[in-house]
Amino acid sequence: MTALQFPCTLFKTQNRMDDYSAKDMRCGDLTAEQLKSNYGLVDISTRANPYTLTKVTPFTQPQSMFYGSRGEGEKISRPQCANILFDELRDLSRLFSVYGPYKHLIKRMITHMQNGNGKPFSSIHLDNALKAHIVNDETENSTLSKIKYALNENINWQTGIYPVTGKNEFQKAILEGKLPKFDRFQDNFNGMGITVHDTWATEITIKIYRLIITITGQSCITKSRITLDLMLTTFQNSGLTSSVFFVSGLSSSDTISSISNLL
Repeated sequence: MTALQFPCTLFKTQNRMDDYSAKDMRCGDLTAEQLKSNYGLVDISTRANPYTLTKVTPFTQPQSMFYGSRGEGEKISRPQCANILFDELRDLSRLFSVYGPYKHLIKRMITHMQNGNGKPFSSIHLDNALKAHIVNDETENSTLSKIKYALNENINWQTGIYPVTGKNEFQKAILEGKLPKFDRFQDNFNGMGITVHDTWATEITIKIYRLIITITGQSCITKSRITLDLMLTTFQNSGLTSSVFFVSGLSSSDTISSISNLL
């Protein structure tokens, strides 16, 4: 039996990591008329009108009873208008980032979008949020549960070898489950739903594979444990990149004369 060699990439989505050519990663490729007619982006701000480069007042808002009574608002420059819109975006994001250790992430991401000149955004807090989501998701459809299932179904517990012929079983199992996404109910208010929500690409790699076997007692009981060092990397189309590294384990025990079963 030929053993699978590690490190080994178990899973890749069809969408590529760091794909900056995706349609929703482009900037400045739509005209004002396209934004209005195709996407309905007409009245987009309560503070500034980016089409006329004027400040919005109660006299310039179409829904106001005073609309049109004072003419156009104060003229502003394009950079001034952009700053006003980004400030408004940060303020509005507070409705979706009410509590928790990650509520500040959306404001940091918006500021990065404003000043980062297209560079990827990453954060240790973003990595921690993804790691916590993966490790704490104990449902049978979670990515970690599916990896453990494929490992347990295909490993030879007597030799500790995972066969190279079983590599595709990881891909199949992961596809049957649900990749980690911040679309839970609590993500509507903890800042993660508005910061990430969905992902564009995911890549999962086993960095290190360890087998530990111990024999104890007069009854010759063996205890086998597989420890995996996993790396899961995601890419989201606003330029977010998150990569988490964590350890996961499987264990089994039975008499030394028979194949061990997963507990």
